[in-house]
Amino acid sequence: MALESLERSPPPFFRVGFAPLTKLIFFSALSVVLMIGDKQLKFTQPIRAGLATLVLPAQWLVLQPGHAIAALSQYFESLDQAQKNLQRTQALAVQQSMRAQQVEQLQLENQSLRQLLGLQGNVSTPSQVAEILFDVPDPYNQRIVIDKGQLKEIELGSPVVDAGGVVGQVTRVYPLSAEVTLLTDRDQNIPVLNTRTGARNIASGDILAGAPQIELKFVPAGADVKEGDLLTTSGIDGVYPAGLQVARISHIERRVDISFARIHATPLANMKGRHVLVLKPISPTLPPMPHKGKTP
Repeated sequence: MALESLERSPPPFFRVGFAPLTKLIFFSALSVVLMIGDKQLKFTQPIRAGLATLVLPAQWLVLQPGHAIAALSQYFESLDQAQKNLQRTQALAVQQSMRAQQVEQLQLENQSLRQLLGLQGNVSTPSQVAEILFDVPDPYNQRIVIDKGQLKEIELGSPVVDAGGVVGQVTRVYPLSAEVTLLTDRDQNIPVLNTRTGARNIASGDILAGAPQIELKFVPAGADVKEGDLLTTSGIDGVYPAGLQVARISHIERRVDISFARIHATPLANMKGRHVLVLKPISPTLPPMPHKGKTP
């Protein structure tokens, strides 16, 4: 067989077609023409709208897991923020409650101080305001400790009063503090005057039914004494200025088999107050304090 008679064209599946450079030039030109045509004629807009409409459900479905995760994360963040806000609000409410209580306490203290200042202006005896630090922890004695002592010229035996009346008497003095024996202490005696009758008596501390009181000593059973009578200081002891309110008669017990009546009075001073007024004693000399368990 002659070589010239053989088929020289490649089989169909080996045919390459146009050259790559030709294809590049052709498709580049086609792209430019389509872009210019789309810019001017807008002929691809309906196609895009149709494709966007067809793809929209798939896009929505694909985005749902992300939205769910974002919503769940936002829910937990909101819950955590709400808990923090609740804790902050509760703490703020506690602070406001404490401030309200402090305001009420300050109002009471200011009222007490104003009353003491008014009393200080009415009393001609030199005086100074002191704050009660604490009660002496002694079940058999009724005493308090104030925040002024020898450095503030507090003297032994100084009367202590508040806006209501006589509180007690200074019985011990330290450099920075002083101890005050209350009017209701069983070893504390004070001369009093019945403002209604003018009768003078000696009152001492006593406890009636568990309540601190004072008792009038050696009052005849037939004496003119009534419940509600006001007792004031008589001033004869040289310690308390005359005219200070002490107590008001609250209970009278008269018995035919006893020569003296048992008369109890309720102190007018606030024994649980915060501030007191310390007066200078009228007389520089004071009688010695009685010793417990000893008889003169």
